[in-house]
Amino acid sequence: MKINEIQNQIIEEFSIFTDWMDKYQYIIDLGKNLPIIDEADKKDENLIKGCQSRVWLICSEKDGKLFFKADSDAIITKGIISLLIRVYNEQTPKDILDSNLHFIDAIGLKANLSPTRANGLVSMIKQIKIYALAFAEKDVK
Repeated sequence: MKINEIQNQIIEEFSIFTDWMDKYQYIIDLGKNLPIIDEADKKDENLIKGCQSRVWLICSEKDGKLFFKADSDAIITKGIISLLIRVYNEQTPKDILDSNLHFIDAIGLKANLSPTRANGLVSMIKQIKIYALAFAEKDVK
């Protein structure tokens, strides 16, 4: 499925909630469903810089597509990274780099995050794009 199709699915899912507390609960539930990562992957080099909470992001490549795994010690942050993984998992580096994340504003996420969480969201997106850039450059060589 293409990045924009996944984003549109997320927008549709969030559209059933009228109250932001319900949206937060949904984000928390998404975080609870994020697959557990190996404790060995919870090392400093996998930590995303710029997040108030600790967020580990692991990226691997297979057949030209990137695969992400993540975890966080904060439940809302874990839900947010699960949304990003849903959008970007199994996409090509080029598609990730060319993408525009419109679902974040469409569901009101950024507007309803504290400034520190909003900065963390930006840091998570930036780290995913850094991985995509690294794998895109590897493919060029």
